[in-house]
This record gives sequence, structure tokens and C-alpha cells, in this order.
Amino acid sequence: MLLTGNHAVAYGVRDAAAEVIAAYPITPQTQIVEKLAEFVEKGQMRARYVRVESEHSAMAACIAAEACGARSFTATSSQGLLYMSEVVFWAGLGRFPVTMAVVTRTLAPPWSIWNEHTDILSQRDAGWVIMMCENAQEAYDTAIQAFRIAEDERLLQPVMYGLDAFTISHTAEEVDLLEKGDVEGYLPPLDPKKLRVYMDPESPGTFGNLVGPDMMMEMRHSIKEAFERAREVIKGAVKEYERISGRRQAGLIEEYKCRDAEVVIVTMGASSGDAKDAVDALRERGVRAGLVRLRVIRPLPREEILEAVKGAKVVATVDRDYSFGYGGILGGELAGFVKNTMCRFVAGLGGRDLTPEDFQGIALKALDVAEKGEEREEFWWGLKR
Repeated sequence: MLLTGNHAVAYGVRDAAAEVIAAYPITPQTQIVEKLAEFVEKGQMRARYVRVESEHSAMAACIAAEACGARSFTATSSQGLLYMSEVVFWAGLGRFPVTMAVVTRTLAPPWSIWNEHTDILSQRDAGWVIMMCENAQEAYDTAIQAFRIAEDERLLQPVMYGLDAFTISHTAEEVDLLEKGDVEGYLPPLDPKKLRVYMDPESPGTFGNLVGPDMMMEMRHSIKEAFERAREVIKGAVKEYERISGRRQAGLIEEYKCRDAEVVIVTMGASSGDAKDAVDALRERGVRAGLVRLRVIRPLPREEILEAVKGAKVVATVDRDYSFGYGGILGGELAGFVKNTMCRFVAGLGGRDLTPEDFQGIALKALDVAEKGEEREEFWWGLKR
């Protein structure tokens, strides 16, 4: 089926039998909730479609739905995610297994509707599993996998997944859908009795009450322990999905020609496909290049990254985001544990195109930096002077 990334997400949420959809429109996400409204209206999906007055209310509705034992979903972008942020933390720290699609978009001001990853990465400390999609097919697959991951008893944390504005969200690609029976076997109905918080009229309780210093640290530690289990939860969910779909799936990371690479590019999102083309072109020129694509950002897959880059002369991180006073976010995080020579690049902000030729230039620049011993330099690639 030919689907845009936005519609691929909607089909995934439909096939996962979500029970509550909390909808508030924002470009470039709106097509997701519009398509879900169509499914509900036509009877193709048995779900409560809640039209709320803001993104803040959308997440609040999802939390309430989960507390009542209903599988919930919402979607947002950019300023909407920031407006939602207070309750994003409530969902994560309260351990409600909500899932949410974030169509990544530049933050204002000035206004921009084009792609950037700063919005989704701004929520990296909120207690959510964070994933990034490379294409429309992976957007569909991730929409289904996210429910399985979030609802796993070993985890019970919310999952958000990003897809690049327009490059994925509005671009149509061939997407293979699963059979209904396969999804039902992979993703059984949510059992409310297994939730961390379940508002059961037969067993009344409270949630979110005041907690003193004698208990708060232990509650945070329980989330830490859940995230330590998340790696295996994700790997298991992906492996089982691979079996039922017949499609190879990326786990925590995807390695591309890293085994003998002297320079490894680290990316996430849609531009990873262009980076793979660059790797192929560089190898034709005799440059041993490789790629690590981060599919999972939280929990950060340190061990997998270290294994993938262990033989590289230099690691080149490419950030489509920026933290002022700090630098590219992923580059900064990897610099904390990667021992190879590193070269950090910031590129593609505000939706500026990143081409295979750009990635070739980035790889060659990183090799040049390594040769000169200028370790951990940061470059703004493609900046107009």
C-alpha cells in the first residue's frame, strides 16, 4: 500500500487496536489524527476519539485513559510537544504506558514548520522510551511495536517515536501492512490489572499524592531499574515482530558496513538513508566508511554503539538539533563514553537539506580532523557565511 509516513502511523495505531485517541491538530502531524478520525467514523476502529482543546489536554486524556485500563495514543509536533511537556513528565514519571508519535519540527521563534530533532530530544529526561523512524515502513512498524514495548510488565513506561517532518510525514512510500491475526497474536489486549496505576472502583486508591523525601528517591530508582530492563524488552519486541512480519528490523541501533570502517557516521531519522548512500559512494572511492543509525535514543544504547565503532579511527556524529551552550545533543552524549577520536557536526537545522554529498564531505572532514589530531571539534555543516 502506498502511504505517507503520517498515514502509516495511523494504520499502525488502528491495527494495534488503540482504544482512546486524544487529538489536537498541529502541522505537520495533523494527518495522523485526521486519518484516525476517519477510521473511527467508518467503523474500522473501535476507539473513543477525544477532541481536546490543547496538546496539554491530549496527554492528560491519555494518562486518564491508561489509568482506567485503556490503550491510548496521541501525536504532536514542535510547540505542541513543549506545551504538552508538563504532562509528558507526568506520564513518564507516573509510569503510564502511553504511546505518542512526534513529527519532528523546528522550534520557534522564528516560526518554521520544517524538520529538526530538537523538539523530541527536549523530552529525553521525561521517563519515556524514545525511538526514531527512518522511513514510512518503519513508522508503521514502530507504531505497533511501541504498544508492545510500553505495555511489557518488565517496563511499563510510555514510548514516543519520531518521524521527520515532510521527509517522512508527507512523503508516500510502499508500506506492507500486517494481517489482523498476526497483530492480535503479537499484541494481546491490555490487561489493566498489570498496570502500575489502575483506577479500579472495586479497589479505590489515589495517584499523584504528596510523597516525602523518605520515599521519592526509591520511586525514581524503580524507573531507573525499568529502563535497565528496557533494552531487552525492546530487543525481544523487535525480534518477535521480525518473525511475524518477515521483515528485517533494526533493534536499538542499525549498523551499516561498520566492521572494517575507519570513519563511522552516527545519525538518526530520515537522513540516515542519504548517509548510507554516502557510505557506498565513499567505499567506491576507497574510503572505508560505515554508519550507525540510532533507532532508540532512550535508553541510550551505549554498549551497542561502542561495539559498532570499536575499530574506527574517527566517529562523526551528525546532529539535526542543538543545545545552546552545550552543542549537538547526540554528539555530546556520545562524547561521554566513546573513546575513539570524535568529530561533531551540526547540520540540517530548520529543515535544510542533507544530501549524500554532504555526508561524504562530513566523513572526509572527520578523517582530516583525526589526521591532524583536532579531536572533538564541532562544525556547523553547510552554514552560509
